[in-house]
Amino acid sequence: MGNYIKKFAANSSFKLKDHPTDIRDEISKEDAKVELKELRKKIAALQDKMYADDRYSVLICLQGMDTSGKDSLIREVFKEINVRGVVVESFKTPTEIELQHDYLWRHEIKLPEKGKFTVFNRTHYENVLVTRVHPEYLLNERIPHITDPHNLPNDFWEMRFKQINNFEERLTQNGMIVLKFFLNVSKEEQKNRLLSRLEEEEKNWKFSPGDLKERALWDKYMECYNEAIKNTSKKHAPWYVIPSDSKPISRFIVAKIIYEVLAQYKDIKYPEMPEEIEEHKKKYKEQLEAE
Repeated sequence: MGNYIKKFAANSSFKLKDHPTDIRDEISKEDAKVELKELRKKIAALQDKMYADDRYSVLICLQGMDTSGKDSLIREVFKEINVRGVVVESFKTPTEIELQHDYLWRHEIKLPEKGKFTVFNRTHYENVLVTRVHPEYLLNERIPHITDPHNLPNDFWEMRFKQINNFEERLTQNGMIVLKFFLNVSKEEQKNRLLSRLEEEEKNWKFSPGDLKERALWDKYMECYNEAIKNTSKKHAPWYVIPSDSKPISRFIVAKIIYEVLAQYKDIKYPEMPEEIEEHKKKYKEQLEAE
């Protein structure tokens, strides 16, 4: 399949309808599972080196419709990383404290420390997706001069895209590697996964009637995803559109892209031993062996 970065990246002429949700004719689920096992180890090794180097951090942004496989992807892709090196943050309905700040604040305070990975399970893009499908939610933000959410200024969403682009550019200019993944699942596959939540007892807890209300707005969500990705996929913080009708294949592709991107950073290295320790290394070794 060649270069995964290039194959799945969204560009300025992005159209969501041109991106497949299923590529099982190109790679099997079984092969994807085998490949993922090796990629997990390679990503963990890179993160360990990054932790020691202590200059870069990685922000992984996951977006997708309900049932697209975000939770299981996080579990399977990052399971080999030392627990000190990866943090997962999930963003649900904003709390009252979060609403006392601008919409990016709650994401800003959860960004990764140097040397670490942070995975955003749903992201700051909810603010140009869910709030665009349900503009009445904007009233909770108490933005000056916004009194009719269905009659917003003409440039409101373009303004938010610009704010998000500026936010992400500042992060990357200061050593953060930002990777954004849209898990592209078909409406038919979502239907099957929602049915499994109703039919399989161990999955019953996942089902909510609200899932069906949001599903009824599928076309509107796809339109908003198309606009968000097209306007915010930048060289410093690209979007990758991941075929997600098969969860094992989706996980493999995300892991492959993460590895390909990080492998390009040749300046991430283990630090050299300080000169004063190097000079006395033999003495320290003898001291330990003599115990």
